[in-house]
Amino acid sequence: MSENTNRKTQIGAFVVLGGVLLVFVIMAFGHMRLFSSSKEVVAVFQNSISGLSVGAPVNFRGVKVGSVKSITLHFDPKDRKAYIPVVITLESGQMHVVHDVIGEKQINLQDMINNGLRAGLNLQSLVTGQSDIELDFDKSVPAVLHPRITSLPEVPVRLSTMEKLKNTLEQIPIKDISQHADTALLSITSLSDELRHQLPGLIASVKTTSDRSQETVEAATVAIKDLQARLDVTLLKMDKLLDTGTNQLDARGKDLHVTLSTATKTLDSLQDILSARSVDRANLDAALRDIAATASSLRGFASDVERNPQLLLMGRRP
Repeated sequence: MSENTNRKTQIGAFVVLGGVLLVFVIMAFGHMRLFSSSKEVVAVFQNSISGLSVGAPVNFRGVKVGSVKSITLHFDPKDRKAYIPVVITLESGQMHVVHDVIGEKQINLQDMINNGLRAGLNLQSLVTGQSDIELDFDKSVPAVLHPRITSLPEVPVRLSTMEKLKNTLEQIPIKDISQHADTALLSITSLSDELRHQLPGLIASVKTTSDRSQETVEAATVAIKDLQARLDVTLLKMDKLLDTGTNQLDARGKDLHVTLSTATKTLDSLQDILSARSVDRANLDAALRDIAATASSLRGFASDVERNPQLLLMGRRP
């Protein structure tokens, strides 16, 4: 009996230990939190969610706040569209409310949605192609809900960066661009063929022009050298002429100085002669008076001769 009891005890202890290990493994690798409250919400996608799988993380600006619980496909015959509701388990322990600002102690999901909370598909790696869900506030995206698809609280969906890029690429008129590219290639080919035929003649013409230009440059160089030699000779002659003119001006300047000095002396002498107190001027005045008296006598004699020409032969009678 004691051996059976011990064996049963060992088996029981082994089972309990195995259960504890199993719970630990599930909690560690299954991302389960048995002692923390959680909340389930749903995000309804219409575009492809390739790369998203159950258990994928749900982040808010890089902080993990939950994980993907389930992914299903729903077809609505009313609008003939397919919807993909993704159930998200939010871990309340990862989100807290500042008590000093807000009196509530729990996160109000509806208030967050009203403030612009949106869910988007985010590509984790281009290599593996795995995706996760990123939560963030974006009031520019309208809140579109789907009450016919799910009864869980719904977080509106916004397009991810990759989806926006995909939509932008889809709007690019690649066909028109391809046609224009073909036209451009044909034009380039035609231009290439035309240039291939015209380039030899053009190159020959350019070579001839280059040779003639070189000859012209050489002739211009010779002419410039000749002109430079002539200019040197002309400049030498001009230097000599300037030197000669300078010497002559110096000599003429000396002669002119002497002449001016003589003229100055002559003017001074004339001024002395013409002075009212000068003796020479008195003599000159007396001589002029005598000459005037003589001229008057001659005029009187001439008048007498005109009246009586015999005076020249007989003279005056007393």
